[in-house]
Amino acid sequence: MTLQLALDDSNLAPVAQAGSDTSIIAPDLSYRRMLIANVVFYGDPSKGNEWVLIDTGLPTSKNAIIEAAEHRFGHKTRPSAIVMTHGHFDHVGSLEALVRHWDVPVYAHPLELPYLNGQSSYPPADAFVGGGAMALMSPLFPRSPIDVSAWLKVLPPDQSIPEMPGWRWLHTPGHAPGHISLWRESDRTLIAGDAIVTTGQESVYEVITQKLEMHGPPRYLTPDWDEAERSVAILAALEPELIITGHGRPVRGENVRRRLQELAANLWQSRYRKVDGMRWILPNRARAITTSIVRPEDDAAGLTPRSIEASPPDVAEPIDEFIWAQFRPASSIQSSDHRSSECVGSL
Repeated sequence: MTLQLALDDSNLAPVAQAGSDTSIIAPDLSYRRMLIANVVFYGDPSKGNEWVLIDTGLPTSKNAIIEAAEHRFGHKTRPSAIVMTHGHFDHVGSLEALVRHWDVPVYAHPLELPYLNGQSSYPPADAFVGGGAMALMSPLFPRSPIDVSAWLKVLPPDQSIPEMPGWRWLHTPGHAPGHISLWRESDRTLIAGDAIVTTGQESVYEVITQKLEMHGPPRYLTPDWDEAERSVAILAALEPELIITGHGRPVRGENVRRRLQELAANLWQSRYRKVDGMRWILPNRARAITTSIVRPEDDAAGLTPRSIEASPPDVAEPIDEFIWAQFRPASSIQSSDHRSSECVGSL
């Protein structure tokens, strides 16, 4: 089940349109949408040409990013640094090309380094999470690592962000092991990455129209829902005034905070998938799994889900093939997660 909480245009952050398709959100914050993902520029051009790039879009985004940067910060400008929220293909797509062009440091969380130094690939995407064609196409998305090890640096352990005074990074895993969000307390501004997004990234229609909603991380590339839930709760507790996400448009205000609190309280529903009249609970795809199943007769009787114990899958195989081929009933009824039995009637 995809949890989508409606927002409307009154929740949009005011922006000023600049050249090169760049939108200015604040004197020192602007962003540009790169087809399906956003890149963020931090820096106030009225105070000099020092700036930081946050994420790098798709492999086709290099020229557009350079054009937008030069329009805002001056001819042949280059950033002081690049900060990565995480290493998925739609955020690191132009990273190698840009660091070779600019020769600047790249900062990331230590748990994200293997995906940025050529060591590890991400787990396979889950095409059957529901929500639309983007999810169905997700196994085709690149998941191999890139290698920018010559420029790669670890974010400081004190949570400061180099070249971004007043900001700190927050570890918000779930969507990726080393995912981070960026937080400025002085004006309660949050650059969330993909820990939360403001459009339904599973749907081509919503990606194209940028339909506004409060949404958890893109489901097809989120392997750890325990961590994802905790991360959304961390962000909700901040009560941000302005939120810029990796997908969707910037939002702000009291209703946005309410929706974020609601998302934090109910994100666990995103674990559910309905298949042939049964509701499956799939907490995590890339680790040993105990999967729960809600059968129609249990649902009607208000019983807790039955437990299915399974051996961990080979991470190279889709989780659905693994479940259908290898599950076996457990000897006991699972009752450790009371939320499972409480929610089934409303799914």
